[in-house]
Order: sequence, then C-alpha cells, then structure tokens
Amino acid sequence: MSEVIIVGAGPYGLSIAAHLRACGVGFRIFGRPMGNWRTRMPRGMHLKSDGFASNLYDPGWSFTLKNFCQQQNIAYADEGVPVAVDKFIAYGEAFQRRFAPGVEERAVVALDRAPDGFAATLDDGEIVVGRKVIVAIGISDFPYLPPVFDGIAPNFLSHASQHADLEQFRGREVAVVGSGSSAIDLAALLHEGGAGVRLIARRPQLRFHDRTERGDRRWFDDNRRPVTGIGPGWRNVFYTTTPQLFRHLPDDKRRRIITQAHGPAGGWFMRDRIIGKVPVVEGLTPQRAAVKDGRIQLRLAGSDGHEETVSADHVIAATGYKVDLRAIGFLGRELRDRINTLDQAPVLSRHFETSVPGLYVVGPAASWSFGPLFRFVHGVGFAAPRVARHLAATAERRPIVAGAALPARQ
Repeated sequence: MSEVIIVGAGPYGLSIAAHLRACGVGFRIFGRPMGNWRTRMPRGMHLKSDGFASNLYDPGWSFTLKNFCQQQNIAYADEGVPVAVDKFIAYGEAFQRRFAPGVEERAVVALDRAPDGFAATLDDGEIVVGRKVIVAIGISDFPYLPPVFDGIAPNFLSHASQHADLEQFRGREVAVVGSGSSAIDLAALLHEGGAGVRLIARRPQLRFHDRTERGDRRWFDDNRRPVTGIGPGWRNVFYTTTPQLFRHLPDDKRRRIITQAHGPAGGWFMRDRIIGKVPVVEGLTPQRAAVKDGRIQLRLAGSDGHEETVSADHVIAATGYKVDLRAIGFLGRELRDRINTLDQAPVLSRHFETSVPGLYVVGPAASWSFGPLFRFVHGVGFAAPRVARHLAATAERRPIVAGAALPARQ
C-alpha cells in the first residue's frame, strides 16, 4: 500500500510530489508529465502568464523557469517576454526528472473506496491501493460546450482543448467561437497555418491585456494597481495572498467572483497577429447550429436584434471550461456522490481535502473553494507546501513501497 496516490503529472501534481519527496512521505504518481500541456495546447501558443508567475514549485525554490531558461540559453524576462508553451513543457519535464523521478506514465481509469483507503485501477489492469489520494488534473479536463452545439457530429465541431496540431485545418474554412486567449491564439495560429478563419466573439470588442514591465511603471502605478502573478490590481492581491480567507466568503460571493473575475482577453502579444489579419464578428452569439450540405452553419444574434449566418467546414468552440466532478471519468459514482459540492465543484477544507476523508483536490478544480489563483500555474506555490505538510503530519510511518519516489536528498 502507498501512503499517497497522486493522479496527474502536471504542474500541481509534480510540485506536490517534489514536496512529499522532501518530507519522506511515500507516494506513487500517475500520468504523463505535462501531458495536458503537450496534447491539449496548440503548438505555437504562448502562456498568458508572465515568466515570474509561470513556475513549478520545489521545496528549495531552486529550479524556477528563469533558472531553466538560463541553463538552456532561452530568452527570458520576468515580464515582457511571452513564455512559449513548448519551452514551458520542456521546463516541466526537466522539473519532473529532477524532483519527481518516480512518475509512472500510466493512466488511472477508476478510483473507488477500499477498506484501508482508496483503490486506483490503472489502464493496464493493475490495482494500486493508497491511504490517501490527490486529484491533480488540469483545466483541460473540464471543457465546456454550450447547449447550442448539442447533436453536432465531431467531424464538424470540436472544443479548443482537443487541438495540439492544427495542420488538419490547412486549406479549410474554420469558425472559432470565443473571445478569450484560447480563441484568439487559435484564430491566429490557424490563419498563419493556411486555414481560412473567422473569429466569432460575443463581446462587442475584443480585449487584450496591456503589456507591463516593471521598468515602465512609476511608484504610484504600483500603489494604484500592484502587480501579482495573476494580473494587476488590489483584488488580485487579495486572491493571491489570502486564498484561505476566500474560502469563508458566502457561496454567492465566491460564485460571482469565479464566474466573472479575469474575463476573456487575449495576451498583449497577440493583438498584431489578429487585428487586420483575421476577420472578426463581434457582438454576436450562436443561437442555432446545424449541418447542411456538408458544412456547419451558425445562426448568430446580437443584443441589438442583428442576426447573421456563418458557414464553415468546421467550428472550434473556444468556449471555456467548467469544473464539474461528473466530468472526471475515473471517479467512481459512489465516491463522487459522497463529495460535497458547490455547482458541481468540490468544497474543500483548508488542506484541500474533500468531504471524503483522505481525498484531496488541487489545481483549477480547487478554485471554487480557494479562488481564481488556482486557475493559474501560480497557485502551486500555495498548494504544494500546504498539502505536503498536512500529509506528512498525518502519514502513517511505514517503508516506502516499490514505485514510490525516492526519499529526499541529503
């Protein structure tokens, strides 16, 4: 039996593994390192987060993205230089080799209660038992498609999270629905890759984040809109420094913040790749979708009553993500039904533990309890040491089983 099972080997899973290893807590971690980033993010994309806020988190804070880029001769700046997704993946994989060498590249396909904890069934049929489980899956595991797209066949419709390689769309007409960074990035990459693209945005005008660098700011700018790892402003200071207080806000207040904070916007570096290059339909929302004569047609409408029809070979819905425990296919129904939720998101203790003792959730799925910080990689700095310390304090002292990570280096 393992003391801890970690499901997911992205930034949160790897950072927690690094801390557990340092604490001498036995664990097994399953998943492809940086798997979602590699398979669900389009090649050529850049992170919206600045470099200083795009770190995994080891116990000694010794291997930041900056350290990695310096070692690899990769251009880096805390602010003002976009972080390419392929460089971030390479950094995550280097972090894994150094701090979580025991990652097992197998998938958990079922998770249920067991007499002494939990039983995880792997994709090769092995059953692993652990006293505690950390679910560390990413936001890409919760794609949201609006009901208007119900019934449309996959060859005409896909979600933004399904595309790492856009080559299949070269020479085809594609409509991208959305106005956030995913939609804007996809539209630019498709256009540059030889597709005919139209971007359909519900917002009356596309928004882009402002480029800011510390050298450009004056002292009163920092006081008026202080910089944080998830954006400027005093609200973001609250979200990044006091996630424990966020837990105590009324449900309606937390719901409103989670659904409204950090609205859709593209990175500052994408403006010149979209404006004047990609046709944009603004202020219209799809009301009806249907396939006719081998193409998908979208009936669009605006708040002013204007209507328009757009036809394409394929629609990519960059319509965001919605945390929903029912979307986690490996969670057994009996186990899932015992987890207290708010709008289908888990309600967590101050240690990220669900209402099922021994079952923890970190990453974007924790945002409904701890706030917008956990939609971002930047949240690992809070979650990893806190969860690891709690697990170390409550661990049964036993020999580390085969397959677990090695104990901390001396």
